[in-house]
Amino acid sequence: MENIVTIDSVCAYCGVGCDIAAHVDIKENKIKKIFAHPDGATSEGKLCVKGTYGYDFVDAKERINAPRIRKSFLEKNPHIKEVIATSLTELDNTWYESDLDSATTAGAMKLKDIQAKYGEKSVCSLGGARSSCESAYYFQKFTRFTLNSPHVDNCARVCHSPSLKGMRLTIGEGAASNPFDDIYKTEFMIVMGSNTTEAHPIVGNRMIKAAQNGTPIACFDVREIKLHKFSKYKAITPHESNLLVLNMIAYTIITEELYHKDFIKNRTKNFEHFKENILADPYANPEFFRDVAGYEYLADMLPEIAREYATKKSLILWGLGITEHVDGSYAVMAIVHLALMTGNIGKDGAGVMPLRGQTNVQGVCDMGMLPYYAPDYQAPKEVGLMTPQLVDGMLDGTIRGVLNIGEDLTHIHPNLNKLIKAFENLELIFVQELFMTDIAERADIVVGVKSAYEKTGIYINAMRKVHLSTPLVKSDLPDDWEVIKLLDEKMGGGYDFNSSEDIWEDVRKTATNRFSGASYKVLRDNEKAGISWPIKDDGTGTPVLHREDFRTQDGIGAFRYHGYTLSGMVEEIINKKLKGYHLTTGRIMAHYNNSAQTKYTEKLMKRHTEDLLLVHEDDAADFTSEKVILKTEYGETNPLTVKFTDKVRPKTLYTTFHHANSKLNHIFGDKSDELIMTAAFKSIQVEIVSA
Repeated sequence: MENIVTIDSVCAYCGVGCDIAAHVDIKENKIKKIFAHPDGATSEGKLCVKGTYGYDFVDAKERINAPRIRKSFLEKNPHIKEVIATSLTELDNTWYESDLDSATTAGAMKLKDIQAKYGEKSVCSLGGARSSCESAYYFQKFTRFTLNSPHVDNCARVCHSPSLKGMRLTIGEGAASNPFDDIYKTEFMIVMGSNTTEAHPIVGNRMIKAAQNGTPIACFDVREIKLHKFSKYKAITPHESNLLVLNMIAYTIITEELYHKDFIKNRTKNFEHFKENILADPYANPEFFRDVAGYEYLADMLPEIAREYATKKSLILWGLGITEHVDGSYAVMAIVHLALMTGNIGKDGAGVMPLRGQTNVQGVCDMGMLPYYAPDYQAPKEVGLMTPQLVDGMLDGTIRGVLNIGEDLTHIHPNLNKLIKAFENLELIFVQELFMTDIAERADIVVGVKSAYEKTGIYINAMRKVHLSTPLVKSDLPDDWEVIKLLDEKMGGGYDFNSSEDIWEDVRKTATNRFSGASYKVLRDNEKAGISWPIKDDGTGTPVLHREDFRTQDGIGAFRYHGYTLSGMVEEIINKKLKGYHLTTGRIMAHYNNSAQTKYTEKLMKRHTEDLLLVHEDDAADFTSEKVILKTEYGETNPLTVKFTDKVRPKTLYTTFHHANSKLNHIFGDKSDELIMTAAFKSIQVEIVSA
């Protein structure tokens, strides 16, 4: 076709990180079609609906094409307005439009004012998982060294931080041990807290194919999901019972002596202590479920699952249904315990695999965009605060400025009434975004930047595959790192980065354990397939981790027992006092997180125009109106449309969180993972109010 070229790149959505190809009209500078090559290493020649159709955002008329500065911000800071006055043009009653130089000048001037008045640590940087590794690396480096503030964090705080914590404490590495294709090599799979066919569809495809070819699956969730149709074990569990269930599987493996004695002896420590604690744990025996009404069948099912897992080459894969609980980190440790005691790790078809969320959330963590890790998971010069702690700092006045890249903070975080009040206390909110998201609408300065489909950059998917992304279309907007560079220069920094490759070369020197051999040339030569880190100096990757030793200091895997605490729904059932409704949340295939990009594609919006509330048919008497409001002590949602189904249990509710106007996150409080402060989004008791 005339003017049409085919360009290979990487999908801009979930952590699967599919290889994509695009037909681009180079004359119009427009994407005409996105598809996957039949030999696509990650995609296997197929994309989900987001990957296929979700590119209309690129040239949506709502894109931020010029920097915006809030009028009231300049009224409060007349000395800044005086400096940039000639660049300002009126946009509407709220905003001026300006240019990039003036917007970064205004941001830098205010950062200097804030730090002079409140100290260097009064500013923080948040976000980056939608951007490239190069931008995330520069973002944390600028914050830590130019601004001299230790406060950096990203959206892993609300998703897989407990996976990183639990795995680091047990096997020394917080990333998936195996590639997705090991789903075809395994003999048994446990899938927990992951609606994989919706949240990670191309991985879900692999699971379904494996099941159809005879691989048994044990699928755990609090409601019935599509994957249950293909599973040998359809395990519907009570809310907040992950750690309970995992310790019960361990109990069966121990009492029936199904554990791998040689592997435990040669490659682990603390097993005897762990064994003693499991055997003495009053909640570890699966027989406990005989007294949990409605879930009695688990007393028989869990030992069967334990036997298959222990005696076969097995994988465990999990999602946010594991991590977004108060015991998320402990549940991840419990998952790793099962792998350690059975030797189901460090070989083809056997391992532990967290299914990461954002397209580059693995990458931004690798780049050190976390308060307690520098790049390559080294110790930072100073440990900073996690996002929930920073919110408390905003409220008490110790945090006064926020720099934000691509994380819709006032949509995706919990306890939004509190968080919005905290953000109102700030003297500077500087946002780099594609659209006027909720946080952008609250910002003082907003800079429109390139999307993933308009820039060169490195993205790392959930199986550690490093991809060099190629831009599909051209854009005059700055890349995120180019905005940071201007801020850096104006704040007295001196990093001589003139391209994304310059930044990546600095990454290779800093993060040598993972990226020393990952030059742009090597990555371009492996553009479709990607390479799994650690990438050696000769450019070869490491698809399977932990073959010879673990990535702990002594190379040994550690058992770290933590018992289940009776609470929540299980405690209510045991005491025959099940009251109210327990809500859980999740994704649907057509949208991604806050739908900031997908909502600009009509085909995707038609599939899911609102967040529906799924209610069991037997609970219809409590839902007499078409719409209801969910209410807790922290806040309430906007009215949600009720849909009756038999796919959730009685007294269990389910909804998605893609639309900001639903106000779902207003009803969650500060309840979070005990070790790492990830919000407990997967279970909350709610009051029902007719709308």
